[in-house]
Amino acid sequence: MHSSVSLPLDSVASADTALVDGEPGIDLDPTERVELLLRDLHSSRSGLTSREAQRRLIHVGPNALHRRGGRTWPRELMVQFTHPLALLLWAAAGLAWLVGIEPVAVAVIVVILINAAFAFIQERHAERAVELLAAYLPARATVVRDGEIAAIDAVDVVPGDVLVIQEGDRISADARLLDGGIEVDLSELTGESLPVFRSADPAEAGVPPAQASDIAFSGTACTGGDARAVVFATGMHTELGRIAALSERVGHDESPLEHQVRQVAWLIAVVSLLLGAAFVPLATLGAGLSLLNAVVFAVGLLVGNVPEGLLPTITLALAVGVRDLARRGAVVKRLSAVETLGSTDVICTDKTGTLTENRMRVTLLHTATGTHDLESRAPRPADLTLTRLATAMIACNNARFDHTGRALGDPTETAMLVAGAALGAEVNSDERQRLRQKQFHFDPARKRMSTIDSSSDGVWVHTKGAPETVLPLCTTELDADGHPQLLTPDRRATLVDLVDAQARQGLRVLAVAERRLSTGTAPDARDQAERDLLLLGFVAMTDPPRAEVADAVRVCHAAGIRIIVITGDNGLTAATIAAQVGITHAEPVVVTGEELERMSEAELDTLLSTTPELIFARSSPEAKLLVADALREAGHVVAMTGDGVNDAPALRRADIGIAMGRSGTDVAREAATMILTDDNFATIAAAIEAGRRVYDNIRKFIFYIFAHATPEVTPFVVFALSGGSIPLPLTVLQLLVIDIGTETLPALALGREPAEPGLMGRPPRRRNESIIQIPMVLRAWLFLGAIAAALGMAGFFYVLLGAGWHLGDPTGPGTPLHHAYLQATTMTFFGLVAGQIGTAFAARTERASLRSIGVLSNPLLLGGIAFELALAAVVIYVPPVQHLLGTAALTPAMLAFTAPFPFIIWGADEIRRWLLRRRVGIPETIAPAVSFAKI
Repeated sequence: MHSSVSLPLDSVASADTALVDGEPGIDLDPTERVELLLRDLHSSRSGLTSREAQRRLIHVGPNALHRRGGRTWPRELMVQFTHPLALLLWAAAGLAWLVGIEPVAVAVIVVILINAAFAFIQERHAERAVELLAAYLPARATVVRDGEIAAIDAVDVVPGDVLVIQEGDRISADARLLDGGIEVDLSELTGESLPVFRSADPAEAGVPPAQASDIAFSGTACTGGDARAVVFATGMHTELGRIAALSERVGHDESPLEHQVRQVAWLIAVVSLLLGAAFVPLATLGAGLSLLNAVVFAVGLLVGNVPEGLLPTITLALAVGVRDLARRGAVVKRLSAVETLGSTDVICTDKTGTLTENRMRVTLLHTATGTHDLESRAPRPADLTLTRLATAMIACNNARFDHTGRALGDPTETAMLVAGAALGAEVNSDERQRLRQKQFHFDPARKRMSTIDSSSDGVWVHTKGAPETVLPLCTTELDADGHPQLLTPDRRATLVDLVDAQARQGLRVLAVAERRLSTGTAPDARDQAERDLLLLGFVAMTDPPRAEVADAVRVCHAAGIRIIVITGDNGLTAATIAAQVGITHAEPVVVTGEELERMSEAELDTLLSTTPELIFARSSPEAKLLVADALREAGHVVAMTGDGVNDAPALRRADIGIAMGRSGTDVAREAATMILTDDNFATIAAAIEAGRRVYDNIRKFIFYIFAHATPEVTPFVVFALSGGSIPLPLTVLQLLVIDIGTETLPALALGREPAEPGLMGRPPRRRNESIIQIPMVLRAWLFLGAIAAALGMAGFFYVLLGAGWHLGDPTGPGTPLHHAYLQATTMTFFGLVAGQIGTAFAARTERASLRSIGVLSNPLLLGGIAFELALAAVVIYVPPVQHLLGTAALTPAMLAFTAPFPFIIWGADEIRRWLLRRRVGIPETIAPAVSFAKI
C-alpha cells in the first residue's frame, strides 16, 4: 500500500520555488531521508512562505476529499413517491381511475407530484442547512508559515507545509515527522483500537509508508505528545483520499422523531384503507349508494385522512432549529439532536471555560519567603525564590508571545508566561525550544506536565501540576537563601492548608518544582524524571465566573434540569465557583477521582439518585464515562461537556455530547453532537430552550394537520350514511385544494412559532415519550375537529336549505337547485378554510392563553393566513377556477355567516385551556426565567 503524489516542481532547488504548470513531475518517496524529501518538496524545516503556499494551493487545489459517487437525488426523489402517505394517495387515484372518474384521478396524481416535489426540496434544504454549518467551525491546522507558527484552514494546507501537531489535533494531511513524537489513533484507517507511537527517529529503510514509524496520515488523531511534520500529500492524494475514492459512504440517519412520525403515517394509511374498505359495502348495501358514489366516498376518505407535507415539514422544522442554534453559538451536527435537546434533564459540565471565562491570570505566588501579590503595585525586592519559580514557570510551558506581544496558547500556560515575564524571566520561545531536550505532556490522570531543559549550569527537570500530585514527589523545598530544605510532615501539612485556603477563595492553584539531573542526560521514563523534586512554590490563578451563567443555571433549575460539575480542578475551587453561579446552595458533596474509582456501580447509582448537589473533582476523563453510563442507565437524558482527547468516549456515550469550539480539541469536537462556538454554559441552556421550542412547534403543526381530518372526512361520511339523499357537501377536488393549497403555509409558519411562556418552567419530557399522544389526538379529532366539522356542515345546510332544498331533492346539473348546490359546496369549502384559521391560532399554545404570547407575534402565520384567504378568493370568484373545481360565488350574507367560525374555534380552545390551567393551578402568563434572545 504505497502512497505517493506527483508534484510538478521546477528544477530550482529552493524552498521558495513555485509550482509551475507543465513541468515534469517528481515521484516523491515519503520514506526517503528527510533532507532528500525536503529537497524534493522544495521546502525546509522552517516551512513555506505565504506567497509560495498560495501558489501551490492554486496548483494542487484545496486539501479536501471530493465526492466521486454518482448523483443520489434521483433515488431520494423516488423515495417521496413510495412513503406510506404517498401510497395512500396512489390507492385513491387508482380507485378513481378504475370507476372512470378520470379528473379526480388526475388531480390526486398532481397532488402526489406536488407533494413529492415539496418534500424533496425541503429535505434537500435540510441537508444543505446541516452541511453549511461547517462554515461555523472550519477544520483548522497549525503550520509554520514565514517562519512563524500560524493557524490556517485545513483546506489551505499544501505539500511542503510544516505541520505543528499537538495532543488533540486531527491530522489534516499525510506528513513525515521532522522532530518530536506523538501517539496516533489509526482506527480511522486501520481499525486498530489502541494508539500507536510515531516519532521522528530514523525508521527502517524500504518500509511501506503505512508501516513507517515516522509517518502520520490524514484523518488520524493525535492522542498525546507533540511533533512537527512536513506534508507530502493532501486531499485525494492522501491515504484517506484513496480509501474515499474506493468506497464512498453516503447514508441518512433517521431521527427517533422521524421514525415515530413514519410509524404514525403507516397507522393512518392502514386505518384509512380499513375504513374505506368497511364503508364501501356499508354505503352500497346498507345505504343504497351506487358503486360510483361509494368509490367517490372512499377516495374522499383516503384523501381526507392523508396529512400531506407532514414528513417534510418536520424535517424543515428540525433544520430551521439547527440553523437557529448555530446563530446562538451551538453548532448541532445532526437533526435528531434538536429533538433530544428538548428532553435533556441532566447536564454534566466542566468548570474551566464553561462556567468561567477561561481567562486565567496569576494573582498570588507563594514561596518559602511568603505570599507575593502580583497585582500589587508596590515595588518587589530581589527574591531568589521568585526568580527560580519564574524560570521554571516559563521552561515548563508551551505558550508564547506573538509579534504584537499577545500571549498565545493554553489559558493556564499563558497566565504563567505573563507572570514569569513580569518577574523578569527570559521568555524567548525559540530559545526555550532549543534548550528543551524532552517533554512529558500534561497527563489528565497524573495532572502534571514536565520538561527536561538544558542550561548553562546543567540539565534540569521542571514540573508543574496539581499540588496533590506534585507535592508527594517533592522531598525538599527551596528556602529563602536558595538552598534545598527537607520537607517535614508538619511543613507538608502547612502547605496543604495553604492550598486549601486559596482554593476556598475560588483560586486555581498549581505547584511548581524542579530537579537537577546529575548525569546530564534526559531519562526515557517519566517516573525516573518526576522524582526527588525540589518544591519552588505555588502559583494561584483566578478565572472569574461568566456573568451570564448564573441566570442560565437558574433557568435550568426552573426547567427541572439537574447540573453536575465534573472537573479536573480542586474540589474546593470547584465548589466555590459552583456556589457563585448558583449550581449549589448548601454544602455540596465533593467526590474525588480516587473516591469515584473505589466505588462500585451500585454505590455510584445510589450516590447519583440520593445526592442532589454533586461535584466530581480531580476527575479523570474516564470518570465522565462512568457518570454518563450510570445516569443513562437510570433513564436520564444526559448532556455532557468536554474538550480533551480523553473526553471523546464520554461525549459519544452521552445523549448530547457538547464540545468546546474554542478550547476543545479536534478529537472532542468530532466525537460531540453539539459544539459551543463560545464555550459558554449559558449557550447550553439556550440550546435546550431552543430544542424544547422546536419540539413543541412540531407538536403544534402535527396537531394543526390532524385537526383537519375530522372536518374533511365528515362531508363524505354524511353523504354515505344518507345513502346519497344528502348531496356530497364537498368534492374531492375542493378537498385537494384545502390539503395542498390552503393548509400548507400556516403549517410551516407554526414551525417558526416563538417559545410559549413557561417553556423553561416545565419539567423535561420523558425519554420514551411519543410526540403523538392520545390527549393531542382527542383534542384534534374530537374537540376542535368536531367543532370545525359542525361549522362546515352548518354552512352547507345554511345555503342549501335557504334555497328551498328538502331531503332527497336532486341537485345535479340542469336542476333548479344546482347553482344553490354549487354555492353550498363552496360554502363548505370556505367554512373549512375559516376553520383552519381558527385552528391555527388555537394550535399556537397548548396551555397558555394566546394573549400571553401575542395574537400578532408570529408574522409568518399571518402571512400564511393571508395567502390562504387569497387562494380561497381565487377558488370562489375566478370563473375558470369555478368551472374546474365546481364552485360558485358566495354572497356577502354567506361570507358573514362564516366570519365567526375562526373565533368560535379559537374561543372554544381558549376556554378549554383556561379550564386546564385552573384545574392544575397554572397561571395565565408564566414569564420565562430569562431571555436568551441575545445569546
